[in-house]
Amino acid sequence: MITLDKPITVNKFDLYSRGMQALYNILGTVDTEEFIFLVKSDQFDYTKWQRQHFDAKTPEQISAEAEAYVTKHPYTGDASTII
Repeated sequence: MITLDKPITVNKFDLYSRGMQALYNILGTVDTEEFIFLVKSDQFDYTKWQRQHFDAKTPEQISAEAEAYVTKHPYTGDASTII
């Protein structure tokens, strides 16, 4: 188990930069731009989408999907950076 001496604060710019980098890494430049356009133009409500998405699943399904993801994508970075 990892414990941190003090909470790590992430500023908005850093969070924005990390989020954009994650999108580019997964979607590529064109699909990232399209995704951002769609989210902005559709008045996308992430909280509503998340509720609809996860309400359709049982806790067991969510747990199994999380376990499968972690198994397929193990964390290989610096454990001290986990928040």
